[in-house]
Amino acid sequence: MEQYPLLSIIVPVYNIEKEYLERCVDSICYQTYRNLEIILVDDGSTDRTGALCDAYEKKDDRIRVFHKENGGSSSARNFGIRQASGEWLGFVDSDDWIDQDMYARLLETALSHNARIVQASRDEIDEQGKRRPDVCVPPKETCFCPSQDFLRELLLHRGDCSFCTRLVDRRLFVGREFPEGKLNEDFYLLLNMLGDVDGICILPDQMYHVFYRIGSNTRKKDKNEFSRVFMDIVDNADYAEALVQKRCPQLAAEAVRFGLFQRLDYMLHIPVDRMRDTDAFYRNVKKYLRGHVADTLRNPYLTWKNRIYLLLLTAAPKTVRRLHGLKKQAGL
Repeated sequence: MEQYPLLSIIVPVYNIEKEYLERCVDSICYQTYRNLEIILVDDGSTDRTGALCDAYEKKDDRIRVFHKENGGSSSARNFGIRQASGEWLGFVDSDDWIDQDMYARLLETALSHNARIVQASRDEIDEQGKRRPDVCVPPKETCFCPSQDFLRELLLHRGDCSFCTRLVDRRLFVGREFPEGKLNEDFYLLLNMLGDVDGICILPDQMYHVFYRIGSNTRKKDKNEFSRVFMDIVDNADYAEALVQKRCPQLAAEAVRFGLFQRLDYMLHIPVDRMRDTDAFYRNVKKYLRGHVADTLRNPYLTWKNRIYLLLLTAAPKTVRRLHGLKKQAGL
């Protein structure tokens, strides 16, 4: 490997406001590590976003812009991967931004630890500029987490599955891509990759900054909206449970806990008027909960609050969902 390998940083872009795009792209352009290409994939924007991308391409010869029909974030990422020339791939969402030395430090860690996946820590900033509570608690120092341990952290909702915080050996994408038409796609692809690596190096510094913006993915303004992410996380739970059974059955309890927790999330967000037995997905969620009552009672990784909600939703889903909605409205 060359001393200064090329990094390809892929940014899916769709109808993004100018100030967000500028903050994002500038943060990549100003990286202390200079040998990188920045691939902006305009995913069928219907506003001036495409023109903004083209203007950036004229400012920095490391920037390459592609315009395609709208297909979603995974489609844009997969398109970017096919255009990439780098030995290492990174991803940044177009409303997020990164520290100046993030890729220099990630690459240095990858090379010094002979790691194929390296990860920075992250924080979340809301629209008022205030920092939100950490979704994933950073380690105290740089550490190497073996693949099985990392999988366990993911199943216990303590690990970061986002590809945006990572630098990844491009060879790991051979024969793999982000599932298109899905949300929570990073989780699926990461689980698929973990079997081909010894583990992941994690840096403690929060160098990736997530912009927590109402209206993106699950952050809906309308309480009656129901994002498909809540179905996709259930599908991912089934995938994780099957993978655990095949590769590491010693994590079976954690995988069942994950399946129950994801279905709890689904049940607490689905609008009551969609809770019909004619809906096959909803019917299957109920069936799973009723078939895992013993696990709900005995699984050591569920909290008492998880157990109570799961048991109540198993017994009287619509009633509990209505009461939960009233509780949220009251701010309790």
